[in-house]
Amino acid sequence: MKFNIRGENIEVTGAIKEYVEKKISKLERYFDSAPNTDVHVNLSVYNDEQRIEVTIPMTNLLLRGEVQHVDLYAAVDLVVDKLERQIRKHKTKINRKFRQNGSPKHAFAEMEKEARLAEDEEDENQLEIVRTKRFNLKPMDSEEAILQMDMLGHEFFVFTNDDSGETNVVYKRRDGKYGLIEPHV
Repeated sequence: MKFNIRGENIEVTGAIKEYVEKKISKLERYFDSAPNTDVHVNLSVYNDEQRIEVTIPMTNLLLRGEVQHVDLYAAVDLVVDKLERQIRKHKTKINRKFRQNGSPKHAFAEMEKEARLAEDEEDENQLEIVRTKRFNLKPMDSEEAILQMDMLGHEFFVFTNDDSGETNVVYKRRDGKYGLIEPHV
């Protein structure tokens, strides 16, 4: 893992950098081989509240955790716990799905070897677009899309429906349930 650690209203000292890298590197034990990916860590301080945001883009999976705490080191520990829960949840889901389909037990490791998600950030000054993201839409069912959306903490998730091949969107409704948007042809 290659670390990209940035600080906002905080100086990223050697001790902080070393602690963050040591803790996040422990996530490598969940993989057969260490993921060759960039780890984006944003540290910030606002009104005596420490905030850490960690994003780890991997093959067919985007791990993301964000924690606020009064102690920076405690926030690092909490965000690593959050990322571990995401990995375990995803591995359980994938292994269950592949066991049902008769595939090998190490399906999660195989998925990591597939093509990486491409994320591209552009600045455009037209209208109100301040950020553009591009990524490959992985074919999946709506249940898996909902799990991905919840893992990322987003309100919606765009994916390719593996049954129809169409681009769909799942979203969280105000009543706490989920909705599915399908194109009408």
